[in-house]
Amino acid sequence: MSERVERLSDVHIPPRLTGRPVQIFLCMFSRRWILATLLVLSAMAVMARLGIWQLDRLEKRREFNARVLVQINQPALVLNGETLQEALTGMEYRKVVVEGEYDFSQEVALRNQVWENQAGVHLLTPLRVAGTDQSVLVNRGWVPVQDFENHDWTAYTEPGVVHVEGVIRASNSTPDYGRRADPVPAPGMGRLAVWNFANVAGISQQVPYALLPIYIQQAPEPSWKELPYRTQPELDLTEGPHQGYAIQWFTFAAILGLGYPFFIRRQEIARSRKMEQGHHEHPPAS
Repeated sequence: MSERVERLSDVHIPPRLTGRPVQIFLCMFSRRWILATLLVLSAMAVMARLGIWQLDRLEKRREFNARVLVQINQPALVLNGETLQEALTGMEYRKVVVEGEYDFSQEVALRNQVWENQAGVHLLTPLRVAGTDQSVLVNRGWVPVQDFENHDWTAYTEPGVVHVEGVIRASNSTPDYGRRADPVPAPGMGRLAVWNFANVAGISQQVPYALLPIYIQQAPEPSWKELPYRTQPELDLTEGPHQGYAIQWFTFAAILGLGYPFFIRRQEIARSRKMEQGHHEHPPAS
């Protein structure tokens, strides 16, 4: 008789459990549902973390945009003996003007550059700043890969004192996903003529004099029609899709968290009805 009461209790408890929030919560952590509950909670945690990650990226994007806007709205910096002592590494994308003479013996190339869908390289050339003993790398622009591969860049020399206008760029030594870092030459090793990044610190190790910690990307000039073709960085100062992605991830987590208890409720009600139906069809023997 006690066994029959226990079976009847099993049949009738699920509808009560699924009708009250506290009871649904207890049911979620029952032996029948504990594994699924843990998987759901893990998925919600991952989704929430992805949402937070997107918000972090949004904040960094806003900080970058604000920093760049401050610099591009500054007047052009005249690079000379007085301004060389300023904190140039914090002035990326500020306009800059400098005069001096190039040292083509220490010129290097920056690979994987494109101009109007044509493959090529950018030429990075040390410029001795006029009136000082300081030098700065200048990205003079793009040349075709065919001309670069012959290892004769003399056609692109710009002798004498030159006037350069452009923007300050920060050194880059960190590879993007899937790209190789440059093997910086050790003392006594040969020069590395082609680089993956404008790694000013690395390039300075193979130059017999000090380089400023930044480089200049030379701006196009209406009068300049020859190679190297001058280029400027393409800046996207929007906030990007990060906020939308964050909202999506948080929404997915909320839908999963709110929908899972209702799913359990439906499953338990269906299970209870099936058990009741089976009980009516096969009543226990008296």
